[in-house]
Amino acid sequence: MTRRAQISFAGFFLTVVFIPPLVQACFEVAQGRSPQFFELFTGIPTRSRLRSWEHDVQENSLTVKASRPVVQSVWFRLLHYAGEKVVPGLDSWLFYKPDVRYLVEPAVADAEHQDPYPAIIDFHKELARQGIHLIVLPMPGKPSVYPEKLTGHVSAGKLKSHTLDLIRRLQMAGVETIDLFTVFQYVRQFPSAQLYLRLDTHWSPQAAEMAAKIAAERILAMPIDKGNEHYQVRNIEVRRVGDIVKMIQIPYVETIYPRETLRCSQVIGYKDDPSSPVLILGDSFFRIYQTDEPKASGFIAHLARALQMPVASIVNDGGASTLVRQELARQHEILRGKKVVLWEFVERDIRFGNQGWKIVPVPVYDTLP
Repeated sequence: MTRRAQISFAGFFLTVVFIPPLVQACFEVAQGRSPQFFELFTGIPTRSRLRSWEHDVQENSLTVKASRPVVQSVWFRLLHYAGEKVVPGLDSWLFYKPDVRYLVEPAVADAEHQDPYPAIIDFHKELARQGIHLIVLPMPGKPSVYPEKLTGHVSAGKLKSHTLDLIRRLQMAGVETIDLFTVFQYVRQFPSAQLYLRLDTHWSPQAAEMAAKIAAERILAMPIDKGNEHYQVRNIEVRRVGDIVKMIQIPYVETIYPRETLRCSQVIGYKDDPSSPVLILGDSFFRIYQTDEPKASGFIAHLARALQMPVASIVNDGGASTLVRQELARQHEILRGKKVVLWEFVERDIRFGNQGWKIVPVPVYDTLP
């Protein structure tokens, strides 16, 4: 290379390296904030702290926000790469990558990937001391139910989830569980059954309603009588953009993956009752259709309809492993008069749950009304 070419190349390299952080720092100062770069010097540079800082820098970077849609658009068109969170399947199905990772990677139990068993057993024992019965509902991820839509190399029912081992261990320890894996494998044989949405991580309205009826049968088999509420339902349609479609973050992606039209049964006039003898803990599987559009059409409302009485609930998207129990500890009065706690968590959270699987003390209350 000539000296002029070397200087030009070095100048271009230095511009690419230094201009984006300088622009970012000026933007942050103009907003009255300290440049994020200074956070490197405000604490001990541990591995986890540096990773968290790097993630925050990437998420807040103006350069990344401006270039990401263009780069992802090119990758999507040329390589069908849908981003770091999305796995394109067959027949225009989309899958959430943590769901896939949980299913296909070997099961592990170490400091980073905690075993949920001790936390569940502790929660079961703490509730039992107060006369409260625990029912655990591990939610199948979409790849566990429809593995053949993920890849043509696996047929339906041939890819076994690690969660089945956890269910077996809990049952041997005397913890009551609801096995939706077996139920869904049977139901999906019928051509009219669609248990999960093609473009979303979540189940269909019909699957939520069916699971609610199964859970209600378990609850009513205990010393709990049906209530006297007779809820009416009405059929309603909603058009939904799949949450996995939103993860792709390409402006025109909704023209490729249009909204899905869903038929829901809405429970008219349903509202939670904190004084109910039944408490529901869960994640976004219990939020979908329930508190978002069209509302009162999800698992919780249909469980209340089957029980003929309202229930109490604590729901946290992505936080059913630990955060819902921490919220229960803060809202300790909600345990008063409870006879049953139904705890749902999606199976990927067994390995990737927010806050892991901490032991959370259970507040003590008499279960008598």
